[in-house]
Amino acid sequence: QVQLVESGGGLVQAGGSLRLSCAVSAGVLFSPNVMGWYRQAPGKQRELVATMYSGGQTNYADSVKGRFTISRDNAKNTVYLQMNSLKPEDTAVYYCYRQQGPNPYWGQGTQVTVSS
Repeated sequence: QVQLVESGGGLVQAGGSLRLSCAVSAGVLFSPNVMGWYRQAPGKQRELVATMYSGGQTNYADSVKGRFTISRDNAKNTVYLQMNSLKPEDTAVYYCYRQQGPNPYWGQGTQVTVSS
């Protein structure tokens, strides 16, 4: 069973920055795979933020393009999300995600709160 451990959430003022990290702590890993981030705000559905394939291809939600950057360290099985110019509407629980083959895996979530 693949286990994902997130860190880096917190409270920040609008216009500020945060960096999220997600490391694989256990499980059998193989490629190709995709890792990334989803988020869920209160009363809303979980939505994609950004993903990155093991080969390097990235995908971003329109709402974060130009502000967020996803990166990976494949040697460390870690994915990062650099979030700049944060807005109050970015407030949500952010979930790390990994899929390899047919199996999706999720982290426990980390809260990001942006105050206005």
